Amino acid sequence: MPDQSGRTVLVTGANSGLGVRSAEAFAARGAHVLMACRNEAKAEIARRDVAALATGPEPTVVRLDLSDLASVRKAADEVAVSVDRLDVLLNNAGVMAIPRATTTDGFEMQFGTNHLGHFALTGLLLPVLRKAAAPRVVTTSSNGHKVGRMDWDDLQGERRYGKWRAYSQSKLANLLFAYELDRRATDAGLDLLSAAAHPGYSRTHLTDRDGARVWGMAVAIGNRLFSQSDAAGAWPQLYAATMPDVKGGDYYGPDGFQEMKGSPRIAPTTARARDEAAAAGLWQLSERLTGVTYDF
Repeated sequence: MPDQSGRTVLVTGANSGLGVRSAEAFAARGAHVLMACRNEAKAEIARRDVAALATGPEPTVVRLDLSDLASVRKAADEVAVSVDRLDVLLNNAGVMAIPRATTTDGFEMQFGTNHLGHFALTGLLLPVLRKAAAPRVVTTSSNGHKVGRMDWDDLQGERRYGKWRAYSQSKLANLLFAYELDRRATDAGLDLLSAAAHPGYSRTHLTDRDGARVWGMAVAIGNRLFSQSDAAGAWPQLYAATMPDVKGGDYYGPDGFQEMKGSPRIAPTTARARDEAAAAGLWQLSERLTGVTYDF
């Protein structure tokens, strides 16, 4: 990982899992890390751990609840006045396979948090990103996108809801967003690189929670045999965020069997993830739902 001294990085969901491991890696290489987290108490505990590894500035906690657009706007305002530029935005946070719930603004929780929250945050932070010499936005997707479909007639799961179906849709939305952001930035002549990544089968609080409740011993054994640590799961998104050979629209994942674990490499996506018409439609819908437009 190249030296990150002098760079400012914001990581969403930086108090646990892939987020805290990414924050640790950035801080250890000299970056000023903004740890955007919902739970301030947990964030402060994580901040101290990240600070212990920092070779540059002390990490900073930014209060961010992606399921509340007012919180997203407040966090973006705080960042805008606290840093002179943002070199990397790592859209990492997310929820996975939860019973149906709604965000503060009335959106289905997984779509609202995983996609709409990050869509709004990225747009609101665009002015600060533009101040960097070569900013990057990296959005965390999942192998789950491969079975994802955008249900345009029931996007919020109001008529029919399945927790894994909603999760896969949100992860497909993450990829559609990442690709469309790169196209629009390129068309506008903006030197902003948008890429995406997925962690494979990584042991995080998300898999532990669902495994303990649903699959029990079988998932526990699967975790041990086929998964990798959250630190290794963060490698693809760290690669996308820092390495010089990354191009706009790249998507990284582990190089092992079924992309479950291993070192970062370019990962395949589905035709649905590369559907430019769907991406443009999702962008326009996201602008309408969030009230956030991008000033390229």
